[in-house]
Amino acid sequence: QIKMAQGAKPGEGGQLPGRKVDATIARVRHSMPGVTLISPPPHHDIYSIEDLAQLIFDLKNVNPSARISVKLVSEAGVGTVAAGVVKAHADVVLIAGDNGGTGASPLTAIHHSGVPWELGLAEAHQVLMLNGLRSRAILQTDGKLNTGRDVAIAALLGAEEFGFATAPLVASGCIMMRKCHLNTCPVGVATQDPVLRARFQGQPEHVIRYFFFVAEELRGIMAGLGFRTLKDMVGRSDCLKPRKEGLNPKARKVDTSEILYRSARAAVDPGSCVISQDHKLEGVLDHAIIAQARPALEEGRAVVIETAIRNSAGQSFGAFASPGMTLELTGDANDYVGKGLSGGIISVRPHAASPFRAHEQVIVGNVVLYGATSGRAFFNGRAGERFAIRNSGAVTVVEGVGDHGCEYMTGGLVLVLGPVGRNFAAGMSGGLAYVYDEEGSFDARCNKEMVELTALDAEDAATVKALLAEHAVRTGSPRARAILDAWEILRGRFVKVFPSEYRRALEAAGAPATNALPISELSPPDPGDLPAPEPAADEEVH
Repeated sequence: QIKMAQGAKPGEGGQLPGRKVDATIARVRHSMPGVTLISPPPHHDIYSIEDLAQLIFDLKNVNPSARISVKLVSEAGVGTVAAGVVKAHADVVLIAGDNGGTGASPLTAIHHSGVPWELGLAEAHQVLMLNGLRSRAILQTDGKLNTGRDVAIAALLGAEEFGFATAPLVASGCIMMRKCHLNTCPVGVATQDPVLRARFQGQPEHVIRYFFFVAEELRGIMAGLGFRTLKDMVGRSDCLKPRKEGLNPKARKVDTSEILYRSARAAVDPGSCVISQDHKLEGVLDHAIIAQARPALEEGRAVVIETAIRNSAGQSFGAFASPGMTLELTGDANDYVGKGLSGGIISVRPHAASPFRAHEQVIVGNVVLYGATSGRAFFNGRAGERFAIRNSGAVTVVEGVGDHGCEYMTGGLVLVLGPVGRNFAAGMSGGLAYVYDEEGSFDARCNKEMVELTALDAEDAATVKALLAEHAVRTGSPRARAILDAWEILRGRFVKVFPSEYRRALEAAGAPATNALPISELSPPDPGDLPAPEPAADEEVH
């Protein structure tokens, strides 16, 4: 599920305090115990419907049997967004209301943000119907659904699936203390404190019994309306009428006609999902590459595949590359290179005959290594904006980055051999970055709210030197070779970016500064293996 926002706190993101990050959570999030984890309000890889379509395609391509869901917030105009999401080939569209969410949501958001699920659900269903899109995707809703009556109303307004969270939690013991973020839940539901967790008394049977009662109430409502199946109810808003009795005069004036509107297309349109999305996976290049790689996949034998690229490597080159895969690209690539990198090795270098200096040109696009968890990547040139955002384990070398580099990073290691854009390291709570500050301007471009800038110690210097050597071998980088040739003079120009909370957690654990980083994988190549710089790309380093 791609969560574009949350119903109880739209546009606010989330934060897991360090005191709640135990060993299990740290392992799942590729971080360290005790280090605060931040979930940013926006997805930095999605700034348009086209970006969303690319992510849906990538996820579906890597796992064709997966069902891709996109979560939207109930708000005015959500129908138009839902139409774009369905056109982007999402299998499920979820409309989240304002009354759900965790007890950690800010009170200002709970009271003043978002709108009830009924409003957003009705709009989404109607817009999809009017545009002939309703049959292509499942419509789902959540946001404090509690009873069989809630399910019936949701179905009549257009939902086919229904999300429950708070009520099952209450059935299993939650008493809604609204302090999930404090790690002091007295009934052991939302806490990592072992003493408090021992108090948890919930049983699966409690939740099962609750849902039986929900289903029983729903059956009674269906029988009263004359429906044999829940699918028959979807979109039948003509079976709802506004309640006037027992309300105060002001409430009786509320106009519900737009919520209960039923399109004339309902006579010919099924009004629910009856067609599977066509994700156009049949003709992708992956099938041919997988066929060539079959000896490696089935027998563990090494396979080398060479293929020509006519323009550039396009979007998502090396996305989700796993251990055992080494991708070497001569040329350039667009956005999302190494997105979700999971253990593979990627190297990108310009053609040897290129007339420009590689470190002065962009060779890969935006959102490179977004959410990478492990592996290594080497770029003989600059990257675009949002480089290594939410990196949680990959090791990479690049020769310059745009704005927002290393934002929200939780692990891994980034070595930048050139200039960086503004807002570098904003929200960076873990991992390390080393920046070659040739012009002395890095301090002004780094967001130092959560990080400290220090000089290299002996261990840092050894790590950087090893990465430079590997970068030179894998990409033939003249810049890396020039820095190595003058290492004793230039090492002082590197700046270490060290997250403050990460440093404190390491000191408390008595661990070295490279704890949880795959530095052990790095072994400096023999100097004789280093390639000579190309004559057309001679490098001067000052």
